[in-house]
Amino acid sequence: MDKFKVIEIKKSVFENNDREADRLREELKKEKTFLLNLMSSPGSGKTTTLRATLSRLKDEMKIGVMEADIDSDVDAKAIAEAGVRSIQLHTGGMCHLDAGMTEQGLKEFGTEELDLVVLENVGNLVCPAEFDTGASKNAMILSVPEGDDKPLKYPLMFTVADVVLINKIDTKSVFDFDDEAVVERIKKLNPAAEIFFISAKTGEGIDAWCDWLRKEVAAWNG
Repeated sequence: MDKFKVIEIKKSVFENNDREADRLREELKKEKTFLLNLMSSPGSGKTTTLRATLSRLKDEMKIGVMEADIDSDVDAKAIAEAGVRSIQLHTGGMCHLDAGMTEQGLKEFGTEELDLVVLENVGNLVCPAEFDTGASKNAMILSVPEGDDKPLKYPLMFTVADVVLINKIDTKSVFDFDDEAVVERIKKLNPAAEIFFISAKTGEGIDAWCDWLRKEVAAWNG
């Protein structure tokens, strides 16, 4: 029987992407541009949280937002209305962004004069967690209505997140959500993760989250 070579395609794809991500991260570091990769499931409140964040930071630093979706430009319009430069990225049916796609968006966007770029990733708790985008930090949002068991069901997402925002805490009177349990589950997967309980609707907890982001951007660009 002839010998043949077996190629692990998925492994190769991840390794190539990781190399591209590391290179992109180094370039952003040289440019003093902090890239935040924001992930969550659909309906968790990413865009609303982002708007609340931008309202507090847009007068302090130069910010740009890249909105990734399979289709539509709804989110990019919402961010532009908030007074921040934005661009819409269509993934053509793909459920995530990788480093190459992120870099393509950044080149179209231009980062030379930006202190902070937020990449609002495709709404999904699986695929986005698997691909390094080259971001300086990863953030993810878990909303109260989704339940406190999500770290058990989607462990990789919570493992790669540097910060977890527990959003829609104003709805806890309606939903059965255990704060202590969710923190314990997140910390078991990722002891270094920062956790903030917020309500993008009422503004509760947003200042603490913004303080964390200010500190990280300053350290990256310093």
